[in-house]
Amino acid sequence: MTPPPTPTDPPGDPHATGEGPAPDDARAALQSVRTEVARAVVGQDQAVSGLLVALLTGGHVLLEGVPGTAKTLLVRALARALSVRTARVQFTPDLMPGDVTGSMVYDSGREDFTFRPGPVFTNLLLADEVNRTPPKTQSALLEAMEERQVTVDGTAHPLPTPFLVAATQNPVEYEGTYPLPEAQLDRFLLKLTVPLPPREDEVEVLTRHAAGFDPRDLAAAGVRPVAGAEDLAAAAAAVRGVQVSPEIVGYVVDLARATRTAPSLQLGVSPRGATALMASARAWAWLSGREFVTPDDVKALAPPTLAHRVALRPEAELEGVDADAVLRTVLSSVPVPR
Repeated sequence: MTPPPTPTDPPGDPHATGEGPAPDDARAALQSVRTEVARAVVGQDQAVSGLLVALLTGGHVLLEGVPGTAKTLLVRALARALSVRTARVQFTPDLMPGDVTGSMVYDSGREDFTFRPGPVFTNLLLADEVNRTPPKTQSALLEAMEERQVTVDGTAHPLPTPFLVAATQNPVEYEGTYPLPEAQLDRFLLKLTVPLPPREDEVEVLTRHAAGFDPRDLAAAGVRPVAGAEDLAAAAAAVRGVQVSPEIVGYVVDLARATRTAPSLQLGVSPRGATALMASARAWAWLSGREFVTPDDVKALAPPTLAHRVALRPEAELEGVDADAVLRTVLSSVPVPR
């Protein structure tokens, strides 16, 4: 998934006029977001692009990486560049649903109970180590992700727009965790791996810190707000207008069906997964400056969109096969439309 080209000149103030931005202006603003995030986070262009794809399609992202790879900083820098609110919740075994969604508290002034919103009432929610909390709390977050609302004491409270959950999990530490079930994994549009940086990027990180970089002060790092909720709304509307030919629709369906018969998989991609792949490919095509989806868009988004939606057979796991390898085989075996 190679990031789309970044414009040379940053856009002007997206809030300068009362009208919504034009699609081209919104695209330029969102492409500039990558430049701003790079002022704080080194070498994570793919993760930034994936988060933008999720924002444009109303999806959510599962970030997987060992501690210390700047996942929290990535979300905070993205929120600042987009001029939206962000919140972080550290998921622990004793975390209760109300700690995330909010709860009813007694208001002595009114002599009645009122709803106090939880940290989920934000635009970008970082759910840190989401697999460390019990299923009851995970399911409360699932309602917020799927329904864009929180129900407390029988009353529904809508969440703000845009709303994205970036949930993290450590891929190497499983003691004391509650693995996300397949049904909940399927609710994440993308699973993005945040790898350890190559040597040159790690040298750049240390050089910045030696020069006084403070990850808690993004303004001092030069991260500027270059886009806003209006740009995201205009971009999402433009993405819905991206053309998907019948041949591309058939290609996506064939890829999904091929995973259901792959010998290394016991669970293939569902129709919801195929729909997610088409949606993410449309957003990627629009960010790349096209008004139609190509097979290359589908191929680029297939691994992050589908890898967490399949389950390997136990014998395949014992042989060291992973989901990405199976998807590469599927992608090479399904005929590409011309």
